[in-house]
Amino acid sequence: MGLIEAINISHSFGDKILYKNASFELFKGEHMGIVGHNGTGKTTLLNSIAGEIIPDKGEVRIQKGIKIGYLDQHVKIDKDITIFEYLKTAFNDLYEIENKLNKIYENMVEDSSEETMNKASDYQSVLVNRGFYEIESTVLKVSDGLGITALGMDSKLKNLSGGQRAKVMLAKLLLENPDVLLLDEPTNFLDKSHIEWLTDYLKNFKNAFMVISHDYKFLDKITTCICNIEFENIKKYTGNFSKFLSSKKLNQISYEREYKAQQEKINKLETYIAKNKVRASTAKQAKSRQKQLDKMEKLAPPKNEVKPKFNFSYCPIGSGKALTIKNLEVGYNGKKLLPRLSYEILTGQKIVVIGFNGIGKSTLLKTLVGEIPPINGYSWFFEDIKIGYFEQDLNWEYGEDTPLQIIMEAYPKLSVKEARMHLAQCGIKAKDISQPVNSLSGGEQAKVKLCLLTLKPCNFLILDEPTNHLDVLAKEALKEALKKWEGNIILVSHDPDFYKGWNAKIIDIEKLKST
Repeated sequence: MGLIEAINISHSFGDKILYKNASFELFKGEHMGIVGHNGTGKTTLLNSIAGEIIPDKGEVRIQKGIKIGYLDQHVKIDKDITIFEYLKTAFNDLYEIENKLNKIYENMVEDSSEETMNKASDYQSVLVNRGFYEIESTVLKVSDGLGITALGMDSKLKNLSGGQRAKVMLAKLLLENPDVLLLDEPTNFLDKSHIEWLTDYLKNFKNAFMVISHDYKFLDKITTCICNIEFENIKKYTGNFSKFLSSKKLNQISYEREYKAQQEKINKLETYIAKNKVRASTAKQAKSRQKQLDKMEKLAPPKNEVKPKFNFSYCPIGSGKALTIKNLEVGYNGKKLLPRLSYEILTGQKIVVIGFNGIGKSTLLKTLVGEIPPINGYSWFFEDIKIGYFEQDLNWEYGEDTPLQIIMEAYPKLSVKEARMHLAQCGIKAKDISQPVNSLSGGEQAKVKLCLLTLKPCNFLILDEPTNHLDVLAKEALKEALKKWEGNIILVSHDPDFYKGWNAKIIDIEKLKST
């Protein structure tokens, strides 16, 4: 038996079947990637493994004594403590052993029996072997790798953004060193250098892990096996992501041939039955063929995923200046995050803002769109500029509303048919259109937000990490749409492949801060 065994598990939301009667195992030391298009049930699977939800059918068996670490960004934490204090809680069991050891030393005058001394020796060995006396340097090493020390180790959790807090929670999980790591899109809030550090860390991780990611270069480097969720099934492949793609292609070709051969056989049987069931001399043979047809386990038709289309509504504008930034200082509660900025953007110009997470990129965008007041200076969009803003956080005012309700409320002039058409075009499946939006996967929610944006007439798109949750087809579709977009773009992204070939001006915030 593996560390984790999924046995004939099924899960659905309403009429939407994610997977049924699926089985696989995770063995000691395996590094498993979980892949599939948006909405196929990847996060649901991890939640089942973590015990957060129970499968509709089947069971998940976990080997006795196995410690599972799950990156749950919604878990309640004490936000009044510092980053360093929080990360040290990864070693709470060792601090408890230290307390027990100290009590033994305190009571040694009264109790110095051999049994007590042996217990003290055992405690001391555990502390030494598990690196208790190197905790501070271990914490700082992981924090450096993920870019957390730049936030200030004495900073309180309540003063961090959602993305910064997610990084700190990831660091704590790595420090806990569980037998099985469960990671859901761990690179979403990391920039290039920190993704490289995490890649090396996971490649050398001695224990097992299961990781969901749409960063396929990242997966290719860290995985030894892949679980693919598609067509209501979960199939495990050995090897990294590249090997999985090759195996999947061969399996698809084989399946298509098998399906074609079965269809030809079905057609022959049906033709024979139709011709011979009314003749007395051949009715018996026709009946026999009908039984054969009824017992046949029919293969489902091969399915091809449909690539979304994002057609943004462009409002024409003349040439000239689009945005002026003058002596702008941005931050929170009077704390300046970036150096003073002065910049002019001409109409049609595309800008990509890069730099490590937490440096202030999202704060800059929120200041430009008026969500946060500037500390000093100003930014001014010229007349006729109409802004379309994509915020990276998946927050909904009414999370129980369906995608259809959200589109209809935002654009009441649309008919139900038109709203459905726009959602479908952006990759939202018919069965998801009437589900509560907060029950959808992160990728599906991002597509709903992009659908809203495509319907808004604008000429200046401001996009904060729009690809974080998108699968490869949606990411490609968005890249194509933005590449041919005639208007202005300010994009924050940590994915160079996404904006490659845009002819965009790159602004590196880190270089600005160092000047």
